[in-house]
Amino acid sequence: MPQTARPRRATPALVRPEVLRTSLTVEPLTCTLGAELGGVHLGDATRDDGLFAEIKRLLLKYKVLFLRDQDITRAEHVAFAARFGPLEDHPVVGSDPDHPGLVRIYKDLDSKPEHYENALHCDATWRDCPPMGAVLRCVETPDVGGDTIWVDMAEAYRRLPQRVKQRIDGLRARHSIEATFGAVMPAEQRRELKERFPDPEHPVVRTHPETGERILFVNAFTTHFVNYHRPENVRFGQDYAPGAADLLTYLIGQAAVPEYQVRWRWSRNSLAIWDNRSTQHYAVQDYWPAVRRMERAGITGDRPF
Repeated sequence: MPQTARPRRATPALVRPEVLRTSLTVEPLTCTLGAELGGVHLGDATRDDGLFAEIKRLLLKYKVLFLRDQDITRAEHVAFAARFGPLEDHPVVGSDPDHPGLVRIYKDLDSKPEHYENALHCDATWRDCPPMGAVLRCVETPDVGGDTIWVDMAEAYRRLPQRVKQRIDGLRARHSIEATFGAVMPAEQRRELKERFPDPEHPVVRTHPETGERILFVNAFTTHFVNYHRPENVRFGQDYAPGAADLLTYLIGQAAVPEYQVRWRWSRNSLAIWDNRSTQHYAVQDYWPAVRRMERAGITGDRPF
């Protein structure tokens, strides 16, 4: 009897890494900050060294990258973020038990009102080594509202008046978790938090370790200067208080300048990658009683200099 021919199994399609990279599109969103990437899936970037290197190059150039339609698993999310460096947990928010380093930022109807996000801030500058950056994915978002704003703090420094640059050269400041996350805690718990994370001292103007850019590095976690009270700055007590506080308020306020900002409207499975060393961000809380659920992988950074 004639034998029936076996059906041939389809050969899996092989796509060369260079083809993946050439399909990537880049659309700048402002003149200095932010770009939307197309034609790329971050699941591929966890396995393709060349594709990841291109994304990292673009991140250093644009400081925050946005992608849509990233239907990736939590495992792929943390695997991609971990290509930048080790991931870190959050001492207050915690992380997903099955995916260490993945923080769930869920704003549900039964959530307590929290206002630590809707302030212009650079993540975790209350650490000796603040995060290098983060990868944030939208799981659920309101039909309207819940945008996030990012700010280019290298541009903010570049456009400071020269007299202000001279005045802040060499200044250092304290950053506090106790005065922010700890403020709503009972006193004993707040003090325990500060013992775990003593207020670090950072330069007011830091240098980006990869690009060499000078960056204005004060934000909502910054409490005061530590080396302002010097003869060249202080003649009388009025020069120090409120003089130093007024200067710090002025510097923190630079992040509110619209010319330094980009605003992103979320959709389900959209994603942002940002360089925490050179940006600040603000999560707009204008959507209650709608629900907003985000998942973030934070990447360990280095000590600012």
